[in-house]
Amino acid sequence: MFPGNSHATYNNQYQPPSGPPPSQQYSRPAAPPPNWGQQQQQQPQQQAQYGRAPAQEPPMPSFSMQTQQVNGSGPVQQFQNSACNGTKKALLIGINYIGTNNALRGCINDAHNMYNYLTQAQGYKAEDIVMLTDDQRELVKVPTKANMIRAMQWLVKDAKPGDSLFFHYSGHGGQEEDQDGDEEDGFDDCIYPVDFQQSGSLIDDVMHDIMVRPLPAGCRLTCIFDSCHSGTVLDLPFCYRAQDGGIKEYNIWKESSGDAMNLVTGYLTRNPAMMFSSVSSVFKRVKASTGNRAEEIKRAKMSPADVIMFSGCKDSQTSADASEAGTFTGALSYAFIKVMSQSPVQSYLTLLQGIRNVLAQKYTQKPQLSSSHQIDPNIRFIM
Repeated sequence: MFPGNSHATYNNQYQPPSGPPPSQQYSRPAAPPPNWGQQQQQQPQQQAQYGRAPAQEPPMPSFSMQTQQVNGSGPVQQFQNSACNGTKKALLIGINYIGTNNALRGCINDAHNMYNYLTQAQGYKAEDIVMLTDDQRELVKVPTKANMIRAMQWLVKDAKPGDSLFFHYSGHGGQEEDQDGDEEDGFDDCIYPVDFQQSGSLIDDVMHDIMVRPLPAGCRLTCIFDSCHSGTVLDLPFCYRAQDGGIKEYNIWKESSGDAMNLVTGYLTRNPAMMFSSVSSVFKRVKASTGNRAEEIKRAKMSPADVIMFSGCKDSQTSADASEAGTFTGALSYAFIKVMSQSPVQSYLTLLQGIRNVLAQKYTQKPQLSSSHQIDPNIRFIM
């Protein structure tokens, strides 16, 4: 699954920059090739409305080991929320794909903005943050596939209960055909390193195995994926509704609505290739979501660790490469920092709702919240 020795244990300590270099802006427009899940540039229409503080201060989570039965009748799961009072480490990746036909403009800015937020508002130290961007001169800090894998391994290495780890990715995302049958929609979500044309993508299975599976109970990993098709990009088994915080159940027909439209379009335009592709996609979803297979997948992806992910959109959507206050930025990264900066005390649910409220002013993408174990979405979000 990993080319060469790129999955070898990362033993060399990163030397992160002493501070983020000046933010750079690139005027090259994004030019998404067909079928490649790009971030899409959208022009601002009005100033975003930031998130509000909860009406009542949300209660703190319980930090003891807990046992619960999934959905009241599914498998029994043990897990432990993290007090986030141990070691704090962060990995920030921003890829603008400089000088290519797939160039973006806000991803490097996102990495710098997140660095500033973590160091100024969340107590992360500069020496415990690794930043990979494609404007770096040192090869070890360039977001190649090998460097990204080694940096992910560095992030979770020697993780302990109480630790708070943070991962942020801003760049291109996409989907590839699922090869091992663990995806309900028949497709793996993936992200694209700067050298993806030579080394390939990083799929959700790989990132889950590297960053989620090794973590112990009581360790927190907070992930932000500001990329297209990122709804389940870390393969976390529980996803939450923004309306009431309930757990989403996979709806095959709702997720297949785009394929149904393509099927009709293919019929009207007499395009048999489009029709075949649409039918094939629906068939894969049906096959993956029937029988006990879905429950087995969910059980395999659970973790006793405290893993939380905010993603930029649903698996079927794209994420915006936007412009806010005259600066290029990813829409999700911008919204997350704005909501948390304005009202630091948030529950998981109000944070998700606040992020969505910011983006709903100008964008159609719907950010997602998912976790490695079931959470009470009304407890306080800490990191």
